[in-house]
Amino acid sequence: MRAIVMDRIAGPLSVQQVPVPELPSGGVLVTVTATGLCRSDWHAWAGHDDIALPHVPGHEFAGVITAVGEGVTKWAVGDRVTAPFVEGCGACEWCRGGNAQVCPEQQQPGFTHWGSFAEQVVIHAADTNLVAIPAGVSFEAAASLGCRFATAYRALTGRAGLARGEWVTIVGAGGVGLSAVMIAKALGGKVVAVDRNPGALKVAASLGADHILVADGSDVPSQVQAITGGSHVSIDAVGSEQTCADALLSLRRRGRHVQIGLLPPVEGHPRVPMARVIAWELDVFGSHGMAAVDYPGMLALIASGALEPQKLIERIIGLEEAAGMLPRFDTANVAGMTMIDPTL
Repeated sequence: MRAIVMDRIAGPLSVQQVPVPELPSGGVLVTVTATGLCRSDWHAWAGHDDIALPHVPGHEFAGVITAVGEGVTKWAVGDRVTAPFVEGCGACEWCRGGNAQVCPEQQQPGFTHWGSFAEQVVIHAADTNLVAIPAGVSFEAAASLGCRFATAYRALTGRAGLARGEWVTIVGAGGVGLSAVMIAKALGGKVVAVDRNPGALKVAASLGADHILVADGSDVPSQVQAITGGSHVSIDAVGSEQTCADALLSLRRRGRHVQIGLLPPVEGHPRVPMARVIAWELDVFGSHGMAAVDYPGMLALIASGALEPQKLIERIIGLEEAAGMLPRFDTANVAGMTMIDPTL
């Protein structure tokens, strides 16, 4: 099969012919129809995750099952499917309790094993991890759910508990940030979107953001405080010292912050404004995707028309173009989602 291959950390990527992954017991092989290019893929490329080389990135996808492993009972060849980017083992107490996203034995395509920037990808423990794509939902829209939409949905509902009428500041208007804008509005929230890219903010405004702020070196938290009196909820959808601090300092007293963006350490530890966290009794949550069992609520919003993930897709590219784009993804001013079609 054709796949984007990493031969060294932070090195050039190439499209190569590689063996099709072996089908594990309990797993399925999926022919990839669409797969999203995400900032998390850049983190893997940059060496912020422990991966074995050579490696195939890619962790959010949709496609059709082409082979079913021994022990799979819920799925068949030909099923249209997507999956969360965390594959729970299906047997531990966290998986049995509906929290496969924190499974200690989890697999992650594009991180712990070869991912979806390829013509085919393996999903482990398929009966726990697969999600059927509803009729009328495109492969491209479904591919956006496995990481960005699912992460944003659980961050706002399962972690922050956003209530109707509350203010939420979303720092970062890339794929997951724009997903959070759409979900927050669908839940009845009021949104301040922050980004350095005016084009991304224009998209955020078109999706319902009540206010947009350009992160141009000015005092973002003071501007948010002036607009909202302090947000009830904040989200860092980027993952840097500056974006994390801006999000936290935008909160009102006893506000809730959700860290979505991966926060690389500086001199061993990320620096976070903990003095404000303590003095104002802020709640700080991590959010690591969403288990397959929690998809019905999000899919119901899509079915109702309140959420339209396809609106975030700005471009569809092939593997060759994606191989060149991924190393630049951290600095590119790209609005919306980039989807990869492995057949192009």
